Amino acid sequence: MSTQPEVMRARDLAERDLMNLLERFSLRGCVQPRGMPIPGSYWGESEAGLFRDRVYWRADTPIHSILHEACHAICMDSERRAVLDRDAGGDFAEENAVCYLQILLADELPGVGSARMCRDMDAWGYTFRLGSARAWFEHDAADARDWLLAHGLIDMSGAITWRLRA
Repeated sequence: MSTQPEVMRARDLAERDLMNLLERFSLRGCVQPRGMPIPGSYWGESEAGLFRDRVYWRADTPIHSILHEACHAICMDSERRAVLDRDAGGDFAEENAVCYLQILLADELPGVGSARMCRDMDAWGYTFRLGSARAWFEHDAADARDWLLAHGLIDMSGAITWRLRA
């Protein structure tokens, strides 16, 4: 993890905004008390966790981590989601779709937005061949957009459909 500028964390948003966003996908947000471990966290520390239809976080969890893990649950098929415990798995194409969708979802959270999400993704250490999340999203992510469209997670205009992958 990088030591670059501080990223937005759950404590920087209204908890209800995060819960409402997840509920639109029939996912459950589970806030852990300060200092407690985060169930289902793949990366440990303060990173978000996944277990079935639940996304876990603490106040110190980065927003990009919460959205990234939620997008894994959204993008995986129902069979994988039914047994999901920490490791989302998936292939390269799905991982790209997860990153693309988390940037779209950032615009749905007051005070976050896609530009901030891209900066936070870069600060954490996501890597893209064009050098930044923003450059990738704007100029090199057609495959991720097509994947989301093919699975019914966005529509032809690029708008979020608020559905889980079947």
